[in-house]
Amino acid sequence: MEKEIGGIPQVVLNSGHKMHLVGLGTAKDPFIEDESLKFPILEAMELGYRHFDTAMIYKSEKALGQAIAEAQERGIIDSRSELFVTSKLWCTDNHPDGVLPALHQTLQRLQLEYLDLYLIHWPARVRQMEEGSVQKEHHLPFDMRGTWEAMEKCCRMGLTKSIGVSNFSCKKLGDLLAHATIPPAVNQVEMHPLWQQRKLREFCGEKGIQVYAYSPLGGAGATWGTNAVLDSVVLKEIAHAHGKSTAQVSLRWILQQGAGLIAKSFKKERLKENLEMFDWELNEEEMQKIGELPPKKAILGEEWVSPNGPYKTLEELWDGEI
Repeated sequence: MEKEIGGIPQVVLNSGHKMHLVGLGTAKDPFIEDESLKFPILEAMELGYRHFDTAMIYKSEKALGQAIAEAQERGIIDSRSELFVTSKLWCTDNHPDGVLPALHQTLQRLQLEYLDLYLIHWPARVRQMEEGSVQKEHHLPFDMRGTWEAMEKCCRMGLTKSIGVSNFSCKKLGDLLAHATIPPAVNQVEMHPLWQQRKLREFCGEKGIQVYAYSPLGGAGATWGTNAVLDSVVLKEIAHAHGKSTAQVSLRWILQQGAGLIAKSFKKERLKENLEMFDWELNEEEMQKIGELPPKKAILGEEWVSPNGPYKTLEELWDGEI
């Protein structure tokens, strides 16, 4: 593990490429196209952020692309190669014939020639979206094998340096690995002190897959999230003892599990705070206290469950890991 600008450590993925362990998320709630998003992204680059996470469904690819172009013009970064850019394949394109066209569109919106990481956003497929939401009558079977083969093709074409998944259980990862010729480099999942993902982290560790946490604060403040992480008395007490914020304790806990994280904030002070993670650590007693916190998952994925779809229950969606 090594550090660079901003003191952010990097990890080497199973693809051989380096990835920063702290990235900036670009999803607004609700998902809307907002070109003014480029300004906090530029601020983040000035502070030392080099990993940026987007997705077609977030509608933030265009703003991120504009920020990257402007950062080069202004000399904030010397070249595109300094950055690690992640985007994701949305479920309307989650089939073998949809992957390559979707990636081409993503690259066009970003004004980039390649991604550093392209993820299957969910192990699900829908025919179409209506007013930005998933309708249960539009669920379709998900051809994991064929879709992953198309992801591998994108990697071999040089359109993305690494490929991975998001929201995959141990079982789904096992099913994918059984036929993959390029293994997933990353599994991006909900992870925080109230949803610790022990089983998944152990499985991914054995298979050489890097776990990357989204919603590292439980989606606090979002319409779909929970404030339980930031309201935790245990986390507040630990934060007070270190002179840190509760949010910093949550992020530090994730890093000490060997996972990376996507932190989302568009406020400069919070952006700075989220980088102040690497000159202190939680002790063994504190880690044990956090390990005993009662579990609370923020994102259940109920939109992927329907009587006529591939997943009839949440247990089927998560393969019992819920």
